[in-house]
Amino acid sequence: MKLAKPRIDIGFATNDAPAALAFWQNEIGLPFDYTQPIRRGYKQHRHDLCGSILKINQVYETLPDNPPSGYRELLIARDDVAAPKPMTDPEGNRVTLVPKGTFGVERIGIRLSVRDVEAHRRFYSTALGLPEGKAIDGAATFLAGDTVLIVEQAADAPDDAAFEGKGWRYITFQVFEVDREHAYVLAHGGREARAPVTLGSTARISMVRDPDGNWIELSQRASLTGSLDPSSDV
Repeated sequence: MKLAKPRIDIGFATNDAPAALAFWQNEIGLPFDYTQPIRRGYKQHRHDLCGSILKINQVYETLPDNPPSGYRELLIARDDVAAPKPMTDPEGNRVTLVPKGTFGVERIGIRLSVRDVEAHRRFYSTALGLPEGKAIDGAATFLAGDTVLIVEQAADAPDDAAFEGKGWRYITFQVFEVDREHAYVLAHGGREARAPVTLGSTARISMVRDPDGNWIELSQRASLTGSLDPSSDV
């Protein structure tokens, strides 16, 4: 996978945007970027997350009480933190501020609980083409630029997690050609969740799912790639 940005974005949905925004801006200290309307009853509040984007999706319809996804925790590296500082936002999302270098994290890390580490090793290394990092306490790690994915075996890891619901729900890879990358993932064991579609003049996106059904967005964003044209030779 050829990344248009050397890191991963992460997102969640909320019915209480004021509380979520207050936590992430005031407690965590993330700079607010801008609000992007997505569709009627749905808008996205974007924040700078050490060069990644935290996407707080404000949803007006009541979120269903679905089981959590496999995305369990966000790690944020800080120069001013001497020891890990675990916190939980108003939506129940786990976030830990860690000293730089913890688990190899220099910017952000994402903990992912899975049913079968080997299946995810094949998926992340083959379908997504991510290099594998050092194992950490029995967990596999994969590097998306300077984002560290920490993949851990867990008995309670979900099977076929829904996109809608509370908690961390998806991660985003910014790429140069969504159609090409989407087709490659499907040809190498990934599952299609949403076929590529163009969102106005902003981005062309698709959704794929990992072996446990966790949602992954592929995004060809005009501000990064300069074009939203689908590849002609997918």
